[in-house]
Amino acid sequence: MLKRLFKFLFKTLLWFLLLTVLWVIAYTFVPVPYTPLMAIRSFQAESDQFETKHDWVPLSEISVNLQKAVIAAEDQQFISHDGFDYKAIEKAYAANRKGKRLRGGSTISQQTAKNVFLWPERSWLRKGLEAYFTVLIEFFWSKERILEVYLNSIEMGNGVYGAAAAANHWFGKSAANLTAYEAAAIAAILPNPRNYKAAPASTYIQQRKNWIVKQMNNYGVLRFTKEDEKE
Repeated sequence: MLKRLFKFLFKTLLWFLLLTVLWVIAYTFVPVPYTPLMAIRSFQAESDQFETKHDWVPLSEISVNLQKAVIAAEDQQFISHDGFDYKAIEKAYAANRKGKRLRGGSTISQQTAKNVFLWPERSWLRKGLEAYFTVLIEFFWSKERILEVYLNSIEMGNGVYGAAAAANHWFGKSAANLTAYEAAAIAAILPNPRNYKAAPASTYIQQRKNWIVKQMNNYGVLRFTKEDEKE
């Protein structure tokens, strides 16, 4: 009996590893059409009029301003880390231990893994799977691909997902034409995109937007490899 159980668990684990690796590899080449979070939000919607806005566009059609804005706001070590910012995790752990306002240490890679493959609930199981998928996408995807998937999948408003939908929803323009301040406004609402508005911006979002633009200016030219940074 015990032997059969171990055999079953071993086969299950092998199938899980195979299917998840193939899933990640597939998204190396094809756009992500739909995510678990989109399904959850649609299910939770109280109105029949709720609409999911999501249009995939390649990274080349997303303003560099928005690319820099999300990196400046969410993960300034994105290019150099291996998927995990250990210093940020330590700071978040220390702050949470002291009973301060809960903060996270998630990188863009971790957020991408969660948004594309998992669900938003906080649990040790989800965090473990998030770490697993983060390792996979860092191994199989380039940094450009991670950022491309992130910018096309993340929630940027109530029912609004991805740069193209967000740019149109908040500013009535394409993702390619976002200015620095418009991009910063979208990045500023990411911690709580269903309650914050990129436009018109509240006092808090305006202050955060100004801070993000300063960080963007300090960041300099966006380069995707460590070799590029040395040039």
